[in-house]
Amino acid sequence: MRAFILGIIFTIFVAFAVGLGIAEFGLMPTNADTTPSAFETKMASNALDAAMERAAPRVNNPVAPTDENLIAGMKIYTMNCSVCHGTLDYKPSALEHSLYPPPPQVIIDPLDDPEWHLYYAIRTGVRYTGMPAWNKALSEQDMWKVTGFLSHLDKLSPGVQEYWKKSFGTSPAEHHGEEHEEHGGHHHD
Repeated sequence: MRAFILGIIFTIFVAFAVGLGIAEFGLMPTNADTTPSAFETKMASNALDAAMERAAPRVNNPVAPTDENLIAGMKIYTMNCSVCHGTLDYKPSALEHSLYPPPPQVIIDPLDDPEWHLYYAIRTGVRYTGMPAWNKALSEQDMWKVTGFLSHLDKLSPGVQEYWKKSFGTSPAEHHGEEHEEHGGHHHD
């Protein structure tokens, strides 16, 4: 039994040493202009979900989803988020294939995460993805407004959709039910 346990410890040590050697000698790819493998995407997505489940507080949005607040969230999104996550004219981000992993295109393919999950990702950022911690740049109210906007994309009032159409030439109602090609990002199954 002792030999078996020592064998496991030795195997773990060798695997760690090989991994460290690969990293130290520059044998790991570091370019951001490639598509992550399905395995890497699945592992990263599972790790993100597990970290969120463990660390994110289950808080409710204190900002009511009024037309005024949702439009404010839309404006904040446009100014701060659309360069990576897609524009409100339903075009993918110019940076979609320039970041590794590619950021989710949340306008084209809305997230199905609960509000507390979205808020936590916005507030604290997501390490190794380029997603900044917005708590350093936006107020709590503004982060909640963006959260509210993103979590209500599929149920915006006619007034908010009218503002969207007037401002961006299209609206969610015009794209409802469309099939979109798969974009990089995070989805729950």
